[in-house]
Amino acid sequence: MTVGVDRRPGNPPRAARQAPGRSAKRARAAMEADTGLHHRTWWTPYLFLAPGLVMVALFSLWPFVNTVILSLTDAKILKGGGFVGLDNYTRAFADPDFWVATGNSVLYLVVVVPCLVLLPLALAVLVQTKIPGIGFFRSAFYTPVIASAVVVGLIWQWVLRSDGLVNTVFQRIGIVSGPVPFLTDSTMLLVSAMIVTVWKGLGYYMVFYLAALGNVPASLYEAAAIDGAGAVRRFFSITVPQVKPMMLLVATLSAISALRVFTEIYILGGESGGPGGGARTLPFLIRQVGLGFAGETGYAAAVSILLFLLTLVFSLLGRRLSKGDDQ
Repeated sequence: MTVGVDRRPGNPPRAARQAPGRSAKRARAAMEADTGLHHRTWWTPYLFLAPGLVMVALFSLWPFVNTVILSLTDAKILKGGGFVGLDNYTRAFADPDFWVATGNSVLYLVVVVPCLVLLPLALAVLVQTKIPGIGFFRSAFYTPVIASAVVVGLIWQWVLRSDGLVNTVFQRIGIVSGPVPFLTDSTMLLVSAMIVTVWKGLGYYMVFYLAALGNVPASLYEAAAIDGAGAVRRFFSITVPQVKPMMLLVATLSAISALRVFTEIYILGGESGGPGGGARTLPFLIRQVGLGFAGETGYAAAVSILLFLLTLVFSLLGRRLSKGDDQ
């Protein structure tokens, strides 16, 4: 009796169905035998990561751990210190200079961040226009970014000093009768430093927004224009919602930078941080109390940790807002 074999096109013999799978397994086994893949262990990928991990541990993780340990001692710049627990933190909370520096840092963030979120966006919308010569303006707006912060600070110091360009122009046209104390008044010095920070950051964050605007579909603008929406309506109804994730990123990055500001205050106000140190920020205070032959490195480390925690709070806030926007 002959056993029939199903020869329908959609139902090939079992051997034919199993052949591709067996062939693939044999090919994979042969490749592993040739290359030695079967000898690899779980730690093999970490061998490739080891150089980078060592660099991070040496230059990021260990300095941070060492700063935490140092903040719990009364170490000086020229001698080691003993363990004092949280005394440095208690001292910081009772130190008027710490609260002045903290207030200046937070004020710097509150003023600078909105400017660096909105102004670069407006600038990016303007330079996105395809007209002859627009490339020159893009390069001109980006030039302050590649300039040294020290050079930028010296230029603005020359512009804002009592006999500088701004005061000379103001007095010649009769706006003021005497020089404006841009650099000799604590409040004006802080405002001047904010202007320098915003001016230098405009081109940097403009590039961020240009990348985001490049991903906005042109069809959205075309449909809005057909519906009769003007330029302002298209900006608020299409551009802003489409680049909102980038706006949150810029806000987070600029907030971190604002809390770390030092060069502008130092160049414009000198080593004292303005008259009576009234324009000092937290990084400026850390440098001031930690350097010199009488430098208190333990106390400076404690203020550094407090600055880190303050920065972490704003970073987590930005991340939270970003997640809420995605949802």
